Amino acid sequence: MNTQTIRVGLVGAGNNTRIRHIPGLRALPGVELVSVANRTRESGERVAREFGIGRVHEHWRDVVGADDVDAVCIGTWPYLHREITVAALEHGKHVLCEARMAMNAAEGRQMLAASRRAPHLVAQLVPAPHTLEVDSTIARLLAEGYVGEVLAVELGAAPGRFLEREAPLHWRQDITLSGFNILNMGIWYEAMMRWLGPARRVMAMTKVAVPRRRDAQGAWHEVRVPDHVDILADLRSGAVGHLRFSAVTALAPASEVWIFGSDGTLRLEADARRLWGARRGEPALREIPIPAEQRVGWRVEEEFVKAIRGQEKVSRTTFADGVLYMEFTEAVARSAASGQAVEVADL
Repeated sequence: MNTQTIRVGLVGAGNNTRIRHIPGLRALPGVELVSVANRTRESGERVAREFGIGRVHEHWRDVVGADDVDAVCIGTWPYLHREITVAALEHGKHVLCEARMAMNAAEGRQMLAASRRAPHLVAQLVPAPHTLEVDSTIARLLAEGYVGEVLAVELGAAPGRFLEREAPLHWRQDITLSGFNILNMGIWYEAMMRWLGPARRVMAMTKVAVPRRRDAQGAWHEVRVPDHVDILADLRSGAVGHLRFSAVTALAPASEVWIFGSDGTLRLEADARRLWGARRGEPALREIPIPAEQRVGWRVEEEFVKAIRGQEKVSRTTFADGVLYMEFTEAVARSAASGQAVEVADL
């Protein structure tokens, strides 16, 4: 695959696929987008016309089974991720799968098992993008002992908007499409793991603020995906965490993370991608410059293609890391349902 053209089939061409994956893949030399299957043939044809994709299929199995497809980019909602991923790997295709790995941890483990049965194929998840520019700096500072022993983590992530009670049901609020995934909890936990490692145990409380919503056709649905979740987490590193994800905390501060240690404090302004810190003896936080060469940012499609060509290994994000965030996601759901602390399963 070092010199051969990599032929990619698309399954699902939603917003992220059209904005990120298609332009990212088209920009790489030796990559050809050969086919697409979307939710309907009509929507697939619109995507094909817009991006010059030669073939439109009515069903994703036709993309996965085609002899002229080397790799599959999966941009569907989570309810199809496991089925398409396993089928693609069994057909000898490399896989780039959209984030929110699966509906639950069991599906994530099945995807990981399928990838391990085909170690010659690349299996990559789209990474949590919002901290990519600051990840290496945070990880370096922690490794160098900037804060000393990490004692506690505070994370708050919210859009800062008022609840929209009359808005139609979004797919993220439909448990049959999104599974146990809640708001942006999974991508934030994935980012946290890059700096601090995984959690050992969680205690969660959730709230569904609008228990019923209409779908686009006007039919009523029970909403079982929370609009707000508070989590207490015991990290394997020994630190404790308080994590809040919410769609109801209007006018709240912008999303941020505080890392408190025995000898220092770090604060991440997530939207601004700015990092602040102070060590023992300093009177206040100061901004920590992040060199331009360390602000790596988005390179998902490049990493996928280079991994196929044997030029690098996938780091953002592996299926193993995806299973870890799905284990956390499921533990949060089980804790909220039971009112008890729940152990987070390991690989």
